[in-house]
Amino acid sequence: MVLFKTVKKPVIKSGTGSSEISPLRPRYTPKAAPCAGHCPNGNEIRELLITIAQAEAYGRTNEQAFELVWQRIAERNPFPAVCGRVCPHPCEDACNRNAKDGGVAINAVERFIGDFGINKNLKLPRLNNEKRAERVAVVGAGPAGLSCAYQLARRGYPVTVFEGFPKAGGMLRYGIPEYRLPREVLDKEIDSILEVGVELKCDCMIGRDISMGEVRQQYQAVFVGIGAQKGIKLRVPGEDAPNVFSGTGFLNLVNRGEKPDVGKKVIVIGGGDTAIDAARVSQRLGAEVTLLYRRTRAEMPAVKSEIEGALEEGVKIEFLAAPLEILQKDGRAVGMRSIRMTLGEPDSSGRPRPVPQPGSEFEIQASCIIAAISQEPDFQGFDDLHSGNDKDWIKTADFGATPVDGIYAGGDDTELGLVTIAIAQGRFAAEAIDARFRGVPLEKLPPPPMITTDKIKLDWYKAAERHERKHVAVAERQPDTEIELGLSEAEVVDEAKRCMSCGMCMDCETCWMYCSSSCFVKLPKGEHYKVKLELCNGCKKCADACPCGYIEMN
Repeated sequence: MVLFKTVKKPVIKSGTGSSEISPLRPRYTPKAAPCAGHCPNGNEIRELLITIAQAEAYGRTNEQAFELVWQRIAERNPFPAVCGRVCPHPCEDACNRNAKDGGVAINAVERFIGDFGINKNLKLPRLNNEKRAERVAVVGAGPAGLSCAYQLARRGYPVTVFEGFPKAGGMLRYGIPEYRLPREVLDKEIDSILEVGVELKCDCMIGRDISMGEVRQQYQAVFVGIGAQKGIKLRVPGEDAPNVFSGTGFLNLVNRGEKPDVGKKVIVIGGGDTAIDAARVSQRLGAEVTLLYRRTRAEMPAVKSEIEGALEEGVKIEFLAAPLEILQKDGRAVGMRSIRMTLGEPDSSGRPRPVPQPGSEFEIQASCIIAAISQEPDFQGFDDLHSGNDKDWIKTADFGATPVDGIYAGGDDTELGLVTIAIAQGRFAAEAIDARFRGVPLEKLPPPPMITTDKIKLDWYKAAERHERKHVAVAERQPDTEIELGLSEAEVVDEAKRCMSCGMCMDCETCWMYCSSSCFVKLPKGEHYKVKLELCNGCKKCADACPCGYIEMN
């Protein structure tokens, strides 16, 4: 980017004498786009979309642009095809284009790019050809652990990942159903990480097969990303029955290839993604499913599209209802006694507190009950990182440092969060470990100010309908059929062109056209413009006309 040089501001002469029209001068002022600002991993979404949108202008084919974008995503995220399927995309909710005709379908573009990388067998980029002597252990092969391992391996560190389950992936493999995340997609992106130079040891659990003490003796740093795969109990009478499962436990069984006998009537308790997944999987096992949630649909934390998918598949949702007791007969659950709720004042989560309605109890028959209200880590073998308090998870400082020197952590063992958050935390920890070994300081730079719709000329942009992903018809859905389909190449290019390049020059030439003093000089592609400030009279036409809010007068 070409920066402006400081020059002496000229005095502009008018017909009656000398006077300065305005002391202000245009400056390119970088701003953060809200899409990137709301991405936990800080993906450079605006730049990625504009690279696709301007492929022809830069003399590139679409395929060349897609590869450039894949390489840039892979700098921070080795799971674009996965995230393009399972991330709830807060970036889209923040998109400034929502104020015009709908946010850009960023997640659909990411999925296309991720699949492009898989189909083209693109290799994850290394940062250097160094071979470092310091060895790092990563405990847990979920998104946080694999992200950390990848970022370290690409910096030249020998990394070993210890995973207690038979395969890598963590909750991506054992918590998310195949109809949302095909296993061949997950396997391909994990294999790409291993190819960078990561050693993987599955069926190797800390505290069972090797102690944390042994790990610390053999490795100079440790990252703990064990996730939170232990389901929380309902704490109601009768939940000790063998046909009562936790949400994570139930999905783990199914995703390992087992088919639990759920019978014909399943009750699922909860309102998050795990509850919705458990309900839809039970439906695929042939059961009639009722989901109980103690608040209303407006408060459900599950992804909206997943809720809609469950409803269209026939899952019945009882809102404002909570369990009181699991009814048993001959040692097995046969139903649930529940109570109706109303919403009161907000609780610590900011959502309305559910309040039981006296005298509103009711019963539902069940052949299987799945409690998917929340989950927590299993800290067996990690005594140094956990106080013993069930509500106390691993505490970390900036960049994932724990109170124990040389041990870092991230992902759901620190706090339940999005896959994208786990990937970011793994990357931050890797950067901290690298800085530790190199003896260099590490600090987070403050981001530039975020640009909002009041700084953008929405009317300048042509109306363009958002491209939505299609879905396989309900009647055609099999247990492992991927439901959501991707966009075509043409749709992806059109969708990228909907990006308004908020706060960044996109070579629209508006400033050059509106400048009456011929201040703006075109530079080679990618460098945008140079401003001859000695010709500028501060008229502000360029800043007033700039559609993306990149130019400011100061």
